Amino acid sequence: MCRRLPAVALALALGTVLALLAAAPALAAGYRYWSFWDGAADGQWSYATQGPSLARPADGSVQGFRFAVSKDAAAEAAKPRAAADFEAVCGATAAVEGRKRVALVIDFGVQADAPSGEVAPQEAPRTACAQVAPEATTAEALAAVAKPLRYNSAALLCAIAGFPQHGCGEQIADTGAPKASGVPSAPSGSAPGGGGGGPSAGLLAGIALVAVLAAAGVWQSRRRGR
Repeated sequence: MCRRLPAVALALALGTVLALLAAAPALAAGYRYWSFWDGAADGQWSYATQGPSLARPADGSVQGFRFAVSKDAAAEAAKPRAAADFEAVCGATAAVEGRKRVALVIDFGVQADAPSGEVAPQEAPRTACAQVAPEATTAEALAAVAKPLRYNSAALLCAIAGFPQHGCGEQIADTGAPKASGVPSAPSGSAPGGGGGGPSAGLLAGIALVAVLAAAGVWQSRRRGR
């Protein structure tokens, strides 16, 4: 019976650790950044696999941009709030030989996601039909209709039409304040950062609890066995 005490104590400790981990809050709500999207024929959006400076959309394509505080995963990023509808954006723009038409949906997001002291340029998404050279990238199409653009040294798209004036893909803590971890260096069109940041306080507390209870169990077993 005495020999079973350490195992029982360890099992209880492990259960406590799992409960702590399940209850531990996320370290951050996400990142404040411009995400990049490809429009489909059915009007839906899919997270772009290339940044706008690399993507070369075909004539008749729809490309979307959304500014928001989003999770650092494509499945959880905020999508443009307008449909990917080429005809609605470029239907009135006549085709020109030697040029291609790219429909752009630019969603400046909601005011709650704007950096402190800044105001989103407009509430509804902006649309524009860019008529550019056949080999033009999405970034070039965007620059034709929504200057000024701003990029950081890692080619992350920081601002469209001058918004926001400051910041670039900063991580946002649960309180809504930017964390002091710096700007992530990732290509625009993909999530700006991965998880990480080291073990949480809940995990460290759980590990400590395992050690204490296991040691107590061993000590009690030896004491009763004397």
